[in-house]
Amino acid sequence: MSHDGVGPRAVMRSVAFLTAGVLAVPALAGCSEKDPAGKPTAGQEIAPAERGQIADGGTLRWAVDALPETLNAFQADADAATSKVAGAVLPSMYRLDANGRPQRNPDYLESAKVVDREPRQVVLYKLNQQAVWSDGREIGAADFAAQWRALSGKDTAFWTARNAGYDRIEKIERGANDLEVRVTFSKPYADWQSLFSPLYPKDVMGTPDAFNDGARRKLKVTAGPFALDTVDKDSGEVRLKRNPRWWGRPAKLSELVLRAVPRDKRTAALAEGKVDLAEIGSSEAHRITLAARDKGKGNGAPLAHGPGAALTPGKSLRSWAIAHGSDEEAADEEILARKKRGKAVAKYADEQSSLRGFEVRKSLEPAFTQLALNGEEGPLADERVRRAVARALDREELARVVLKPLGLPAEPVGSHLALSGQQAYADNSGALGGQDTKEARALLADAGWVSGGPVKEEQKEKKAAGAGASKEPAGSEASEASQTPAGSDSDADSDTDEGSASTEDSGSSGSSSTSDGSDGSDNSTTSGSSDSSSSSDSSSSSDSSGDDGTYIVGEDGKPGDDKPGENRAPALLVPAPLAELQRVALLDQAYVLGVHSQAEKAQKAKKQKAGKKQRIGKKQQAETENQRKKDGPDTSGKVEKNLAHEGRTQFQHGGAPGAYAPKGTAAPGRVAAGPLAKNGKPLTLRFVLPSGPGSQSLRAVGERIARMLEGIGIRTEISKVADESYFKDHIASGQYDLALYSWPASAFPATDARPIYSKPVPAADGSLNVEQNYTRVGTDQVDQLFDQAIAELDPAESRSLVRKADARIWAAAGSIPLYQRPQLTAARTNLANAGAFGFQTPLYEDMGFLKKGAKPQVSPSS
Repeated sequence: MSHDGVGPRAVMRSVAFLTAGVLAVPALAGCSEKDPAGKPTAGQEIAPAERGQIADGGTLRWAVDALPETLNAFQADADAATSKVAGAVLPSMYRLDANGRPQRNPDYLESAKVVDREPRQVVLYKLNQQAVWSDGREIGAADFAAQWRALSGKDTAFWTARNAGYDRIEKIERGANDLEVRVTFSKPYADWQSLFSPLYPKDVMGTPDAFNDGARRKLKVTAGPFALDTVDKDSGEVRLKRNPRWWGRPAKLSELVLRAVPRDKRTAALAEGKVDLAEIGSSEAHRITLAARDKGKGNGAPLAHGPGAALTPGKSLRSWAIAHGSDEEAADEEILARKKRGKAVAKYADEQSSLRGFEVRKSLEPAFTQLALNGEEGPLADERVRRAVARALDREELARVVLKPLGLPAEPVGSHLALSGQQAYADNSGALGGQDTKEARALLADAGWVSGGPVKEEQKEKKAAGAGASKEPAGSEASEASQTPAGSDSDADSDTDEGSASTEDSGSSGSSSTSDGSDGSDNSTTSGSSDSSSSSDSSSSSDSSGDDGTYIVGEDGKPGDDKPGENRAPALLVPAPLAELQRVALLDQAYVLGVHSQAEKAQKAKKQKAGKKQRIGKKQQAETENQRKKDGPDTSGKVEKNLAHEGRTQFQHGGAPGAYAPKGTAAPGRVAAGPLAKNGKPLTLRFVLPSGPGSQSLRAVGERIARMLEGIGIRTEISKVADESYFKDHIASGQYDLALYSWPASAFPATDARPIYSKPVPAADGSLNVEQNYTRVGTDQVDQLFDQAIAELDPAESRSLVRKADARIWAAAGSIPLYQRPQLTAARTNLANAGAFGFQTPLYEDMGFLKKGAKPQVSPSS
């Protein structure tokens, strides 16, 4: 399962909540005239066209991340490619419309309804009389029964990933004729429309061997507009062809090819004509947009972007001069560099020329990104701390960071269980409350976290909150982290040239100092605090090297000086030669503490004071403090700020961030409060983020969140870890305090969302069974509401119960929905009925290439 997205129903999911106080659930619509579900935040963009405008024939090459490991959608390793194949070649009784709501599929189903409620719920399916498998056999009750038996969970020989809903079926039998299927449930099941989509033939579901192995690489019998032709691992292709026995609208395409293309190679694949349709990231979308913009300039016009854009006439002349100069060694190097640059420019120009045949189609995915708070142990086990974190967040700003640069609606998500437009959606975020830093600070104070409390010296092997004894020991990753000053080059990857993941100077507020972990290691630093788990390790090696130019203010061999917080200013680790920068550091410190104003006055004061020497000692200390008051906050210049940042990673526990002073100087009393602390421990949370090239937006959002938390006194230690280990080794195992990842929004939340938010229970071996509840936060009330919703056959009442469950999930603050994920798709300009589908299930039979001269309709989102 990826941190960036999850297959809708093919992957099991879970989350847990440990506390939830008394909650007044807000009045939920359902009794209101206005539908709280609303409309989708963004419409789909697929270049819709009537079938008469589409040419018959042609091959559509569609990029996927990898070849599917299995073609059985009910196995644990099924993925998005599995779903695409199943959608094109297998029956589905229901499919989703543009609002994410289930609709009967008339190609297979004439009708389906609950015909009995007592003593048992009975659903009667009436099948389309033309519906047949590719071997000519009618689709019927035998196929329904075989799938039920395989997925019921009663026979463990079937290696199934889930059995939700099928475990509530008592029997399946033939109705009045071969076209009728009667399904009787042992317990009421509100989400019965989720079943038998997709439906596999009894040949696949009939025996454990056939289920486990028979459908992994082949499907001999199908029943969709396409049939499976070949799965070629060598070429990385799954080839589908028209199904000659298809009774519905015939497929416009003669072939549909799913081609495995890694995300970082999709620009080249598009430019080389290897694919016609591909999900892309914001950087690829930016290049395609630029290519379209340059279309009218002609192929010979120089590009104002790309590898040659930074080469000014002056630089070009200098390069020529070096290449033709008398220094042969320099000339040879410059000639080689010019050749490489020329090839890069030519390649980029050729790719841009080819990309002009594509356009970007955009919408919002049926998935949302959330901030997860691990409530298993540590500070976040206290619901008040979790609620304080939530109340510190400006969710609208976080949505804007990702969505506004892409031209998509930047609206925060208001539900854990559905998205705007879906039937169960209602904005229940009011159960927790919006951004309120005053309330957040009050919650922290109520939980015992106070500013200026004594901070005990920490052990070198410090564990982040949420890390149990059985988890990876400190020192394996986090404690070996390299420390990087905030605002250093290591954070440059969080900014994209198109602005989709751009952030402000991440070092300017001192809220988070990070180090890239793309090499697979877990690199972390503490956000402007003195409690980094890395600092003790990184400094231990330097202890033996003698005088390294730093020492402790006040540590002149006097007894008791190593006890910060005992009625005196805290000790500070300072570079000896930098006493002249004390004023600079104190001004920067004020900036770190979040006091922002009067920058112009400060610059003026700075010029007036230029050239003056500051006295050292107590008198100089007082003058500095008075000058800081006079100048106001946020006054340090760029150079001064960078120098202060260089010292910020070196101060000790109880020290003020970035403060410098000569030997023997006491720290200023004005800043002696220090970080929030409780029982001698500072309030620091480990924030785990992926380090891969496709995760820039997550890192940008993470850094914004860190700065918001800094505003209420919570320090964050950002750890950037390799993408391949992010979910398995950190999220699922609970090795984090804060994390960002996405969940899909299901049309059947009472079924699909329960394992994500159900309360963890102790397993037989003493461990905690969290299912897919990776926050480990859950309540009995939420579980009860899910149980009631799944058994309620009145759709309106069932939705009301789901919304009440969502309100309680908000109140428990185990996870905070942020924004709906962007969906960016590159498509050939003449490709119709394909692109950014949003909620809707693709109609594979309607995809195709426009006839010459035909134009698509205007998409709703255009």
